[in-house]
Amino acid sequence: MNSMGRSALKTSFAWLPIAIIGLFSAAIAQHQGVSEKLLSKISDKYGPTAETRIRHWEGLIHQYHSSDDRKKLTIVNDFFNGARFVSDAILWNKNDYWATPLEFLANDAGDCEDFSIAKYFTLKEMGLDTAKLRITYVKATTLNQAHMVLAYYASPNAEPLILDNLNKLIKPASQRQDLRPVYSFNADNLRLNRTRNEQLKAGKPSQLNLWRDLNSRMRRELL
Repeated sequence: MNSMGRSALKTSFAWLPIAIIGLFSAAIAQHQGVSEKLLSKISDKYGPTAETRIRHWEGLIHQYHSSDDRKKLTIVNDFFNGARFVSDAILWNKNDYWATPLEFLANDAGDCEDFSIAKYFTLKEMGLDTAKLRITYVKATTLNQAHMVLAYYASPNAEPLILDNLNKLIKPASQRQDLRPVYSFNADNLRLNRTRNEQLKAGKPSQLNLWRDLNSRMRRELL
């Protein structure tokens, strides 16, 4: 987690940083497969291994689309946790950059935001109800730093399962006492954690300037 992530723990929700941007956003947002033309561009820029990795990713989406939720969680968590952790400063020469799933796959590397975002959108592509998913900012108490994970709720009041790139095993939140949730979001809601077990809805993503801008740019990519 970089300096933006750490400072985000202290900022208001009016400026919650939700910016999942990049060359490949439209294909993800519109449930489209990656075209051969785009794959060719990826191969030219990142090499044939990146193209092979993305084809494998697409194959997993199709292969497990009809599987139950827990199988999808396991497949996606294991797949992305095989990537390398690399900070934004090293990978993108920026203090903070939230990569698209395909950018993450092309580099086979990213930071905790990139792992969580890629898992979220891949599970969405597999048909999992995103109302069950929350991208969650936490404080990793053992490391004493901000961190991001993906939480899965089988039902609205269920104990969540945590998908993480630090501890690569999917565990219930009660077994992750090293994580203290701060706030979470998905495509529908923002939530603020008052306590470990109590959350308050803090509005809709449409209230966020960056979220509206993201959706606008993704629509323009389709023109």
